[in-house]
Amino acid sequence: MKPTPFDPARDLAPLPFTDDVCRLAADLKAAGLPWEPHVGCFVWDRAAAIEVVSPFPNRVYFILNLGHFLKRFGSVEKMREQLVWLPTDHQARLLCRRLGVEHTTIRAALSAEELNEPAAFLTALYRLILSRLQ
Repeated sequence: MKPTPFDPARDLAPLPFTDDVCRLAADLKAAGLPWEPHVGCFVWDRAAAIEVVSPFPNRVYFILNLGHFLKRFGSVEKMREQLVWLPTDHQARLLCRRLGVEHTTIRAALSAEELNEPAAFLTALYRLILSRLQ
């Protein structure tokens, strides 16, 4: 069965992993955000290492079967090297908590963003995490 690629002209993006969000996630990776690849993570394949067409925009993939990804990359370390983790808003809030970001700081950052922009919450959370990592 041939995969059906995401069509931005016709399809509504299921998650707000825009170009800006992906670039911010790459900044998080460069700043040393720890990540252990596991089922339930979204990843950005910026180097197009995965030859199968993604069902999501921007070469974003969901790890449903870790073994499948390990077959492609050979090891968890190679996955970490070649893919960029895209924390969901829930994961990003948990990361903020782990990094000691106060709830009031999160609320202030979120209310300051243009909330009509679908990626605003995620962008604000990624920026908070990045500020803690730097």
